[in-house]
Amino acid sequence: MESPNLIRRLTDEGSTLSKSEAKVASYVLDHAHDVIKMRIADLARSSKVSEPTVIRFCRAIGFDGFQAFKLQLAQQLGSGGVYAQFEVTAKDTVLDLRNKVFDTTVGTLITVRDELDPIALERAINVIARAKRVEFYGFGASGSVAADAQHKFFRLQVSSAAYTDPHIQHMSAISLGRDDVVVAISQSGQTAALLQSVKLAKQAGATVIGLAPRDTALSQECSIPIHVNMKEDHQAFVPVSSRIAHLVVIDVIATGVALKRKQPLKDHLQKLETSQRTLRKGRVVRIKPGQN
Repeated sequence: MESPNLIRRLTDEGSTLSKSEAKVASYVLDHAHDVIKMRIADLARSSKVSEPTVIRFCRAIGFDGFQAFKLQLAQQLGSGGVYAQFEVTAKDTVLDLRNKVFDTTVGTLITVRDELDPIALERAINVIARAKRVEFYGFGASGSVAADAQHKFFRLQVSSAAYTDPHIQHMSAISLGRDDVVVAISQSGQTAALLQSVKLAKQAGATVIGLAPRDTALSQECSIPIHVNMKEDHQAFVPVSSRIAHLVVIDVIATGVALKRKQPLKDHLQKLETSQRTLRKGRVVRIKPGQN
């Protein structure tokens, strides 16, 4: 499936372009805001290629011509959905860092949003809404997403658990049944221990929903793959946008489940809110003599 995000496509499909077309792609990625104001002759001269090469480049990435390409590029830049490399330098001020981290994260979220399959999301919502039990599996940063998901669905009166230990995952997976669901979360989609847990859960009859990049081992193994196409980057200065994207996808699913349980859930959440007030600062709970 071709990404609707033009910047992402230029990044991912660069290796499929000819050498001359790749020059145009590289220039567009580095000067996107300038390109939307250019004519074909301007882009050809700046990229050091011929004008016919620019036209071939546009067709190679799915456009009828240069104007259609520029229109989509302008729309992409206007929406903020720019998928670009995150780079910081020693000269960056705190203001620069603030803008770069937020802009990268917002751009990432919009890219993920546009690539999410609404049919897969709807299937996941329906399966979880009628599930007897839902378990969330993940390791590392994905483990914190699993814990957050468990908290969200616990509040929705869904019997749920989050496991980040492979041994516990395995023991839990074999105890599941046809009415149960596993949500496996992975930034790489290749974690061996998580794949083993998923296979055990499927063998036990459970439905497995996977949050992982497309064409990875996890997405191919799952009953309902939800593709979160983020590349892992282990550099110290790169924001962990993939974790935030997974959290937001979980929020989408949780909101869908909440809508399906609207009225009884509304009453439950009101009771929950009332019960939590006594734990907040400024309120004292008095225990009568003889009470434990």
